[in-house]
Amino acid sequence: MQEEPTAHYQYYGTASKASEVNAFIDHILANQGHPRTTGQQRTPICIWGKHGIGKTELVASWAKEKGYAFAYIAPAQFEEMGDLIGMPSIEHGKTVFKAPAWVPTAEGPGILLIDDVNRADDRILRGIMQLLQNYELVSWQLPAQWHIILTANPDGGDYSVTPMDDAMLTRMLHITLTFDVLEWAKWAEKNEIDPRGIQFVLTHPTSLIGERTTPRTLVQFFAHLASIPDLRQQLPLVKSLADSCLDENTVTAFVTFVMQGLDRLPQPAELLRSSNFEQEIQQPIAAVVQQGTLRVDILASLCTRLVNYLSLHDIQPNPQELANIQAFIKLPFLPSDLRFALAQDLVGSPNPHLGALIGDPVIGKLVLEGMGGGE
Repeated sequence: MQEEPTAHYQYYGTASKASEVNAFIDHILANQGHPRTTGQQRTPICIWGKHGIGKTELVASWAKEKGYAFAYIAPAQFEEMGDLIGMPSIEHGKTVFKAPAWVPTAEGPGILLIDDVNRADDRILRGIMQLLQNYELVSWQLPAQWHIILTANPDGGDYSVTPMDDAMLTRMLHITLTFDVLEWAKWAEKNEIDPRGIQFVLTHPTSLIGERTTPRTLVQFFAHLASIPDLRQQLPLVKSLADSCLDENTVTAFVTFVMQGLDRLPQPAELLRSSNFEQEIQQPIAAVVQQGTLRVDILASLCTRLVNYLSLHDIQPNPQELANIQAFIKLPFLPSDLRFALAQDLVGSPNPHLGALIGDPVIGKLVLEGMGGGE
């Protein structure tokens, strides 16, 4: 058990970023289907974390990527035990229970997600215990290849949750999902979140988690920005949209972000298609990052976004695009450590087409040094 001292929240399991939670699920479900464990009891997984951090999205995405069937329930919506076990019916003079419509019947493999489990009433929680232990209730059972994953908000603090006792906690394997800005940026790039929003998150990672500011509310906010081409020109509207779903400090940070022109920094797609790299890419970036102290944080965020864009979209650059990427790596004001890391990340990315970058002698030398070939 872990405790967060500042808010007195109680979590269970190791604090882990999204990729680590995915690896945890991979291992548990693969192990439960291993020949050595066939026939042994399955054990549910409970993912803990603060609201809006992406627990539900993570499980749904995992199931989709692995080709698993997916079923969802939110037991906080259950008012009667019948919502869980089904309704009684008379058949051949005997009372039997008919399973609820949400109960999976497909062979699987599949995931039954019990979302926000500890927001259910205590009576419903007690009813779920048999399901967690035996993967069945009085009226129905899960198909053999189905697994149970639960999500929960932490105990303590100001969450309206029902504490789970040890008898229930020990029926599950626990892990806690935490927010990681770099993993979020990859997810956002893959899901085509407004690129200005991705730039903001990478530039202001400490302003992103609060009472109202969560990954979920940020995505909501960025979705409403997509139809506004010039944020500064419509700043009052932008601020109203931000105030509607974000904490005050996040709103202030975003307004400053827009006023500083950081939302106008060249996007990866613009970098690739530029026909005049120096004028369209290098000069606008220099105007922002070279005002007084070099803004290494902004340069680092641009590097991260370029790597994610080229890798996740499997871009196959043409000669002009390749030259633009090489020119970005060789920007004169890019610190040597960032230049080195960027070259290594691009050439070592899952995108095989980026290997052509080493045709440039400077970049080839950086990659060679990373492979231990330097002097």
